[in-house]
Amino acid sequence: MVAGVNNSGAESSQRFALSAPRLDPESALLFVINASAGAIDVNSKRTVIETALAARGRKCELLTCEAGELPRVAAQAAIAAAARGTAVIAVGGDGSLNTVAQAAHAAGCAMGVIPYGTFNYFARTHGIPTEPAAAVRLLLDWRPMPVQVAAINDRVFLVNASLGAYPELLQDREAFKARFGRSRWVALLAACATLLRTRRRLRLRIDVGATFRDVKTLTLFVGNNRLQLQQFGAEPTNTLAGTPGDGTLAALMLRPISTLSMIGLMLHGAMGSLGEAAGVEGFEFENMVVKPTLAPGRRELMVAFDGEVALMRAPINIRVLDKPLYLLKATGAAGTADAPGVGA
Repeated sequence: MVAGVNNSGAESSQRFALSAPRLDPESALLFVINASAGAIDVNSKRTVIETALAARGRKCELLTCEAGELPRVAAQAAIAAAARGTAVIAVGGDGSLNTVAQAAHAAGCAMGVIPYGTFNYFARTHGIPTEPAAAVRLLLDWRPMPVQVAAINDRVFLVNASLGAYPELLQDREAFKARFGRSRWVALLAACATLLRTRRRLRLRIDVGATFRDVKTLTLFVGNNRLQLQQFGAEPTNTLAGTPGDGTLAALMLRPISTLSMIGLMLHGAMGSLGEAAGVEGFEFENMVVKPTLAPGRRELMVAFDGEVALMRAPINIRVLDKPLYLLKATGAAGTADAPGVGA
């Protein structure tokens, strides 16, 4: 895929970089730790952070909470970070990062990431080490840089959002992880189980700009992360200035197909050539409104964003947000596709 030229986007990035929040090196960094997330116990996470910061003489506050408390704790930490001229640091997987990003984006403070997820697409895309101790050490040398975030209705997402079979896949993945442990192969097994049994079709009216069409699909997947799309082999043809995660979003639709065709589709995905598979359509967009046909009396449908699953009221508006997220990272940092996988 050839990257598009987007001079206005480059000018916007420069403007946002100049208006990035300033950090006070004397102010303590605020770490938000989801005690319920991941296979590593919370005390080990705290030790990694405290050891790395003590070596550099930097102060920190470690805010540990259970999953149900995470939105409240993240929001309070982000407001405090904005007031004190410091950053709020998300410690965890995709779901934890999403919750902290929602709060940091709203408060306008800088955000850092210490990844403890299965795939860590967001961290890897932005050059953040997946080894937590290394990520903590480098936080102190990085500065806030604007990165693109998107929204599905009123929820921010960093990596992807979806309707249809993909939210079911995520629910199955959590069940498989609880039974077999956390690994990329367990996630892949869960994906295969979901796709082979799903037959529920979505009937959608999709409005993009001044055009609309009616479609039937098993799933609508929206990517805000080029690294994940590259691993799928599903980057769309460059029809807009910018690329997914840097100016645009990418949509993938899977039309209803037979079980045999589904097996072939999964093989394409495993080999990183999903975009070449029959029955998969991809396109780029900046703003899309999705109007599903729902059963009488229903107003909501299941959606997923960055590994989290929730009910949302239709219609569904998916868009690139004008306001960026200010992420602590090195100038010009870029991730690499270092491992295959299926995930949020």
